[in-house]
Amino acid sequence: MDFYASPQLRGDLVDLEPMTGEHAPELAEAIAEDDFYKVWFIRLPSPDGMVADIESKLTRHTTQQCVPWAIRRKSDGRAIGVTTFLNIRPDNKRLEIGSTWLATSAQGTAINAEAKLLLLTHTLETLECIAVEFRTHWHNRRSRAAIAALGAKQDGVLRNHDVWQDGTVRDVVVFSIIDREWPTVRLGLREKVRSFTE
Repeated sequence: MDFYASPQLRGDLVDLEPMTGEHAPELAEAIAEDDFYKVWFIRLPSPDGMVADIESKLTRHTTQQCVPWAIRRKSDGRAIGVTTFLNIRPDNKRLEIGSTWLATSAQGTAINAEAKLLLLTHTLETLECIAVEFRTHWHNRRSRAAIAALGAKQDGVLRNHDVWQDGTVRDVVVFSIIDREWPTVRLGLREKVRSFTE
């Protein structure tokens, strides 16, 4: 079981593709659908910064610091977002799913649910993780609600955890799904996807 591999993960609504530099133009277009990347409590690349962001992720992948995927919507074939494994700890059978974003046109659909279903199936079944984490900024209430809606439970808040480039300090909210919760979480995610595709 290779925690640093990035297999293609196929679903009904989306495919998760191992990230490459070739995804940059589509992802720059996707993030430019709105200006949410400018929100002060979110760290996302601008359209102009997409190439550098992808290059950074690919470099970090080679040094086993992350595993990045591009999210491709099957209905129109467009790459419309990114998701990443972070804080990878094979010795403790756990990792974080994070640095996730979706184009505005993909939000409010079952795309996030299916992407997480694919990732959680890979982590909890193929990699046999005992826990998968999700982290977000305390002020990102939308992200916190979306994580809870997946079936994750809040573990706690890491106060003054990150100092950002502008000097502000981030309190990090940590959620997780543990292995014994997975059968129930999986049913919930499958139902979200099924209700959207019918």
